[in-house]
Amino acid sequence: MIKTLTGQKIGFAGLGNMGSAMARHLHEAGAEMVVWNRSDAPAEKAVALGMRRALSLPELAREIGAGIVCINLTTTEVVEQMVFGAGGLAEGLSPEALIIDFGTTSVPATREFARRARWLDVPVSGGQVGAEAGNLTLMAGGSAEDFARALPVLRVVGERITHMGGPGAGQVTKLANQLIVAQTIDAVAQALRLAELAGVDAALVREALLGGFAESRILHLHGDRMVRRDFAPGGRSTLQLKDVRLICELAGNLGFHSPTLENCRAQWETFVHEKGGGDLDHSGLFRMYE
Repeated sequence: MIKTLTGQKIGFAGLGNMGSAMARHLHEAGAEMVVWNRSDAPAEKAVALGMRRALSLPELAREIGAGIVCINLTTTEVVEQMVFGAGGLAEGLSPEALIIDFGTTSVPATREFARRARWLDVPVSGGQVGAEAGNLTLMAGGSAEDFARALPVLRVVGERITHMGGPGAGQVTKLANQLIVAQTIDAVAQALRLAELAGVDAALVREALLGGFAESRILHLHGDRMVRRDFAPGGRSTLQLKDVRLICELAGNLGFHSPTLENCRAQWETFVHEKGGGDLDHSGLFRMYE
């Protein structure tokens, strides 16, 4: 990788499946990385690669000074606590520091965060595969000035990068993405299970449909998982449900009513809470039809 970030010190909080890969790419691009994670193992792995571990979030913020801090955390509530709560980043954050939020969080909350700190919401699409390859799709919300400042960092972890507009616009775009993803997973699961019940090989059905109008990344990747019954978590179903709830929150705030969206939420709620599928990959929704 070209050392495009040599001389920059960048913070990264949240070293899950996605965050670990993204922090590694930034490190390989020459940045001096200071990382933080709630659990030890991912942080220790980052240290073994040559990154430096901050023992607290205020320490990380002080280390970065007026630079850039990336966060990739699970929920809106966690973001608020880790940034603005007791022992959070804000306790050591410079007014000039820029926070890049790579997670998927509530639109109203994101707009409030952007009033309290320099904030760029940049949710991503592409999953763990895209994070590992460094070719994620990035959707940014925030000022043009902050987007330009963040662009060298974004280009290291993403391939398709679009500035969508002001604060929250990135999150709106990601929720539109997740609406399509959540309902397409359900449609692919129904189609492949229906084929099986009719006595047709679901693997051949999937293969036949690739290249036609039904082709999608979900049919390609998650359809294969469904056929093989391989639901080891990449994107956990509990996080898919979290995103569907955020879509419904946004729709409710806007007065947007959709029976298919309501049914989609009901399916994910049932799968996660009644069927115990929360820790399975979101392609595991297939099991609802077995």
